[in-house]
Amino acid sequence: MTSKQPSLPIADPVSSAETPVLSTLELDGRRRWLYPRLAMGTWWRWRRIVAYALMVIFVLIPHLRIGGKPVLLLDVTARRFTILGKTFLPTDTVPFVLLWLGIFLSIVLITAVAGRVWCGWGCPQTVYMEYLFRPIDRLFEGTVGKGGLPRRDRSPLWQVARVAVYVVLCMFLAHTFLAYFVGTERLAQWMRASPLEQPAAFLVMAGTTVAMLFDFLYFREQMCTLACPYGRLQSVMLDSQSLIVAYDPVRGEPRKKGKHAPGDNAGDCVDCNRCVVVCPTGIDIRDGLQMECINCTQCIDACDDVMRRVGTPTGLIRYSSQDAIAGKPQKLWRLRTVLYPLILLVVFAAFTWALLSMRGFDAQIVRGRGAPFSMTTVGVVSNSYQVRLLNRSEQPQTYRLSLADAEGATLSVIDAERLTLEPDQRQAIPLTVSFPIHLTLGQGSHAAGLVVSDEQGNQRELKLQLIGPR
Repeated sequence: MTSKQPSLPIADPVSSAETPVLSTLELDGRRRWLYPRLAMGTWWRWRRIVAYALMVIFVLIPHLRIGGKPVLLLDVTARRFTILGKTFLPTDTVPFVLLWLGIFLSIVLITAVAGRVWCGWGCPQTVYMEYLFRPIDRLFEGTVGKGGLPRRDRSPLWQVARVAVYVVLCMFLAHTFLAYFVGTERLAQWMRASPLEQPAAFLVMAGTTVAMLFDFLYFREQMCTLACPYGRLQSVMLDSQSLIVAYDPVRGEPRKKGKHAPGDNAGDCVDCNRCVVVCPTGIDIRDGLQMECINCTQCIDACDDVMRRVGTPTGLIRYSSQDAIAGKPQKLWRLRTVLYPLILLVVFAAFTWALLSMRGFDAQIVRGRGAPFSMTTVGVVSNSYQVRLLNRSEQPQTYRLSLADAEGATLSVIDAERLTLEPDQRQAIPLTVSFPIHLTLGQGSHAAGLVVSDEQGNQRELKLQLIGPR
């Protein structure tokens, strides 16, 4: 007969922890809602200027034109991508890949030099959360210009009004976001029409609005701390010389607890906790470099204000680097800050060359189906081909075809009307080349060229292999 052993309780690693696992998580696993106070210092004012400028730019970009083309239009359905007035097509693999590779390397270089400056100053999540939606929250909570815990009861009416403002703003942002993919003209037509006429566009707009509402109304700072991969990549992009928002423990520790007698060895940190209560992600910057830190500089403004009040120098929390905080010399020129710009220079040089190599049309020639050649009359050989044209210009174009290095050969286009193409139109034009048999005698082939030109003076010569009897 076996005796039953009493079961031992299993400790919950979350509830038994002394500190929260995440800044947005309570010890019992519940969501911790953050109500950061506002430190309206010098850095905050500069960030406000940048943030509102970025908001204006975001709204204006779909309406701006360069040479009659949008500054930025990512028309996925038509497979046309217009960037700075230059249109890229799926066939433009090389310049398109070089462009995005250059953007990625630029982000890596900026991060290596200036840390997560993008997160704190330019990321749409930070810009709109901190300078559009949190101010709305403070307006409805009675904490305008101060932040922190709500000062008035959240009545259902106030909650409904707040959500209604969120819906209107998210709808506006969703329409602006949609303009980047469909263009302002088409978007204006859809807005004037019934949703039943454009159900797909309406669903995209509604889905984008709901996603923004979920993000800014509920998910909020968790987008930075949980979902965004950029914070997790910082360990790869940053080094000990990269610029970060850092607390100086050499100067600040040990922290002052209450009043100290003259001559004590306490540091400058008065342990006021202001750097924590102003942090939009809820972390303590004094714990060192953390993935959740978005370099928003709110802790710098809060700490500088306290230092001025207690009569000690500012900069206990400041823009610095891990090496500088440790007393090591700062080095601007190091392997990655030299190598990245060189690679970036090569990439953008190749991108510029690829852009300059683009013409007003694309042309490609392929051999026709069936036998490689046929004898039409005595001593005359015929080859069939298909030339594929794409009009890249903004006007209709009529193309001309001619032969090069093919003495005695004649070119016949089966349907000459198909040589006129509308903007962005593709066309496959069948043609035949007839030539005297002596061109291929001995070798069985003859290298020639097909010259394609348009009305704007653009010209391309395609290699053409004439095949006939030996």
